Amino acid sequence: MSSYVITGAARGLGFEFVNQLSSESSNKVFALVRNKATATNLDNLNRPNVYVFEADITDNAALKVAAEEVSKVTGGSLDYLINNAAFIEYDRRRNTLDSYPSEELLSQDLIDSVNFCFKDIYKFKINVVAVAHTINFFLPLLKKGQAKKIITLSSGLGDIDLTVSTEYKESSPYSISKAAVNMVVAKYAAQYKADGFVFLALSPGVVNTAIKPPTADDLAEFQELAASVKKIYPDWTGPLTPETSVKMQLDVIRKATVADTGAFISHKGNKEWL
Repeated sequence: MSSYVITGAARGLGFEFVNQLSSESSNKVFALVRNKATATNLDNLNRPNVYVFEADITDNAALKVAAEEVSKVTGGSLDYLINNAAFIEYDRRRNTLDSYPSEELLSQDLIDSVNFCFKDIYKFKINVVAVAHTINFFLPLLKKGQAKKIITLSSGLGDIDLTVSTEYKESSPYSISKAAVNMVVAKYAAQYKADGFVFLALSPGVVNTAIKPPTADDLAEFQELAASVKKIYPDWTGPLTPETSVKMQLDVIRKATVADTGAFISHKGNKEWL
């Protein structure tokens, strides 16, 4: 039996982690969501080993309560933490760093608030700062766990070599935030390697998590991305399904050892991002 906490679990990759992990009835899977009322996918699983807690990862008080609730169920321990929740800008995601209509908008996308899901949230706060807070709140439980594995979903877009080799210049704020969280993972790995912890920054690959048909702008962006990545991945055929990506990621997570801690790798267990 293993215990798992998954953030951003209401849909997409987060939901699929819950789905696959909870299919083993001996596992205890804790799904953190921003709004339980809209987490109908989790309700529809109807599995007694799935526990749904409302916790926006930018809300430290909610995270603390979630950690306390998990502790009550597990007796004070936790085996795995999967930091899945993240944010990518949509309105201006195709802007390059020098093509923003104003200096203020560039600053806003890199640092300041954006309007998303009816409330102000922060890209860097979600993708970087909130990851550190989430780890810290659950770290006391993880220290008492068996696996001691903390996985943070990153992106190949945060890889410097890939950016230069493909000449892919869009989604700059998101890419910068993912490069930053990779260092967060490395710092924790450096601190806790001697204690047997495994920290990984794990890219899920390019995954189709859309809940509605793509817009013309979505298709144009995808075509640009495809043209860029095919410079080094000429045989790439398109996005993975969430099911396939999560299955591959779980294989990497299960095989990872302390020797791998701090690594930034893909769903294939290496630097092959697609």
